[in-house]
Amino acid sequence: MVALSGAHTIGQAQCFLFRDRIYGNGTDIDVSFASTRKRQCPQEGENGNLAPLDLVTPNQLDNNYFKNLIDKKGLLQSDQVLFSGGSTDSIVSEYSNSPRAFSSVFAAAMIKMGDISPLTGQNGIIRKVCGSVN
Repeated sequence: MVALSGAHTIGQAQCFLFRDRIYGNGTDIDVSFASTRKRQCPQEGENGNLAPLDLVTPNQLDNNYFKNLIDKKGLLQSDQVLFSGGSTDSIVSEYSNSPRAFSSVFAAAMIKMGDISPLTGQNGIIRKVCGSVN
């Protein structure tokens, strides 16, 4: 799952998805990074502004996403938790130091995920919002 999370090296997130993180005054976020994100994401109101998930190379599949986590520059809290003093810290460190290790494990994980047979018809549902059951 850590390797698959590395897919966040490409893409963007809307302000409402990371607003709490940049304004929360947490200890797991780089102050300068939060300040930069605040320029495009006001604390109040609806805002569809986008920010890159990977600060360094937002359009390239590489290991900079993991380097960002070590530097406390994960845009989403769900990403930053991968490097927060827990059991996945060593994996994040490995991938940040070895682009080859990340790409190899990422490719294998994507193939494995592609082999998952989803529930169809009456056996499953398509969620309208990923985080909650319809």
